[in-house]
Formats: sequence, structure tokens, C-alpha cells
Amino acid sequence: MRVHFVEKYVETTQRFDLVNITDIVEDAVRESRVRDGICLVHLPHATAALIANEYEPRIVRDYIEWVRKTIPPGAGWRHDEIDDNAHAHIASAAIGASRIFPIRNGRLVRGTWQEIMLLELDGPRRRRVVILVMGI
Repeated sequence: MRVHFVEKYVETTQRFDLVNITDIVEDAVRESRVRDGICLVHLPHATAALIANEYEPRIVRDYIEWVRKTIPPGAGWRHDEIDDNAHAHIASAAIGASRIFPIRNGRLVRGTWQEIMLLELDGPRRRRVVILVMGI
């Protein structure tokens, strides 16, 4: 079995931001030379999340707007008494900071419109993306 571990960094530019990281993940899979296996993508952060869905400018704005409306900043969250980012922690916990994708014939298995995106909830920041590829 092959195991390939990659760490990359992504810069976000706004408090709420969305960065398409599909190419970074696909590059790691290609470099791994794994033909069949799995790819774990993980953000070791408590205020960012991973989305696997369509990346299109209007839906990108919709993802961010959904988070803002569903888990609004400054809504009286108790953690805001410490550092004013409770919304980011709650959204990250709800959405998740990791995703696992199958690999078949050396390629990520994903839908036609499915991209992998880092959702920034407390930026701007420099975010670490951890990618682990395992298989044969």
C-alpha cells in the first residue's frame, strides 16, 4: 500500500471567503501514484470548513450567505465574549473540516460539478490543508 502525505497553505482574503482547492487535491492524488484507494482532505482549524459541491460564483455567494443567516456573527454567542468568532466555530463544527473521497484509476471520484472548497469563516488567514492519499 502507498501512503502519500501533503501539506499545502491557502491564503484567504476576507472574513468569509471560499477558495476552490480541487486542483491542490488532484495534484496530490496524481503525485501519490495511487490507482485505487482513498483521499482524506483535512483542515486542522476550528474556524474553517470543507465543502464538496458546485463552484459557481452565485452559489459561492449563497454558501456564505447561508452561513451568515443560519449562524450569524454577533448573535449573542457566549464565546464572542472571548474573541468574537463563535459563529465560525459553530459553523465549522456543523459543516465539518474533513472530507474523504474515493480514488479509482488514479483519479478522485467526484461528480461532474463537484469541487472541493475551503470555506473561510474567520479570515483573512493562512490556512493549512492536509491531504492524505492511501491505496494501491
